[in-house]
Amino acid sequence: MKKKLLFVIPSMEAGGGEKSLVTLLNTIDLQKYEIDLILLNPTGIFLKLVPPEINLVALNAPYKIFTQSILKASLQLLQAGKFSLVFARIRYTLKNALLKNKAVAEQQAWSDLKKAIPQQTKVYDTAIGFLEKSSVYFVVDCVTAANKIGFIHNDYNQLDLDKKFDLPYFEKLTTIATVSEQCKTVLASCFPSQKQKVKVIYNLVSATLINKMAQDKITFDSSKPMLLSVGRLHPQKGFDLAIQAAKLLVDKGLLFNWYVIGEGAERPALEKMILQNNLQDHFHLLGIKENPYPYLKAATLYVQPSRYEGKSIAIDEAMVLNKPIVVTNFTTAKDQIEHLKNGFICEMTANDLSKSIQSLLCDAALQQQLSLYLAEQQLRQDVENELDNFYQIVNDGTT
Repeated sequence: MKKKLLFVIPSMEAGGGEKSLVTLLNTIDLQKYEIDLILLNPTGIFLKLVPPEINLVALNAPYKIFTQSILKASLQLLQAGKFSLVFARIRYTLKNALLKNKAVAEQQAWSDLKKAIPQQTKVYDTAIGFLEKSSVYFVVDCVTAANKIGFIHNDYNQLDLDKKFDLPYFEKLTTIATVSEQCKTVLASCFPSQKQKVKVIYNLVSATLINKMAQDKITFDSSKPMLLSVGRLHPQKGFDLAIQAAKLLVDKGLLFNWYVIGEGAERPALEKMILQNNLQDHFHLLGIKENPYPYLKAATLYVQPSRYEGKSIAIDEAMVLNKPIVVTNFTTAKDQIEHLKNGFICEMTANDLSKSIQSLLCDAALQQQLSLYLAEQQLRQDVENELDNFYQIVNDGTT
């Protein structure tokens, strides 16, 4: 008999966790597992990549009504006689509007949002909240399962969350999964009473799929070196540092095109910085690309200027394609990069970032050395190597 699995995630928008989930859903043995997927917001670029065998579970009324604009939601809930939900919807809006810390706002607003989510009637062997916060809270509060797993995809200390809020939820999980050894160390330190539950499941990256998709043709300016960065346009990703570094490189007379693949709320601020620094011919925000791998294949260098990461899927993907890599010294950088072996680790300043990029751009022999090392090593954790670890954790408590 197939084991019943449930995955919960906010959406299938472009992101590392979402990409990892899509890879997993396309790789997991569907002869052994019957899989349901709940999206709190059923949208996103990766939605069409979900295999047809996966059952998408819709959250119908009153959740659909509750998540409309406050005016529409309140009117429809009043008409339906759901007076307690009207007050919950107002509180939900106020918490998200008034709490400056948006991570804590999501935590605090959960108590109101969950009032609109009925208890799931299906009983699962394993339920997995695939991203921190609401996905995990949903699995704990709204799902019946013998085994409950919550994923934390970043350095917990950098997420700015209220530990006291999360602790009761973590206590009800069978496993707290995270994506790197450093993230595991941080979680064990933040939640010492739960440290035995913390296990590492590396993000799933398929070298076979990446190499195949990288063969697609793209048009780009091949007359200059290409720098590439991938990530949400969010302060976490450090693209403001990248623009400052680009300005320093231009002032030194270097020629290059720096492309950023990704989208997000920081776009207007970044576009303003690009204009202020006269970088329109050098720094380009490409938005979301359904297939970023041809750009990665064409890149001279891959640059990750992040302020924090869990375990960057984009870095793993650059490693698959043997690209010289420059990363800032965020807390988990050394989980993936060995300085001067498979990449550069620089300090988290525009000046140091620009110097590291310049060193690599001006040293073709070093570029080749880094690429050859990556080609020899290949990716340390590919899909096939990590699935057994996932199956073991999924089956804990259900055998």
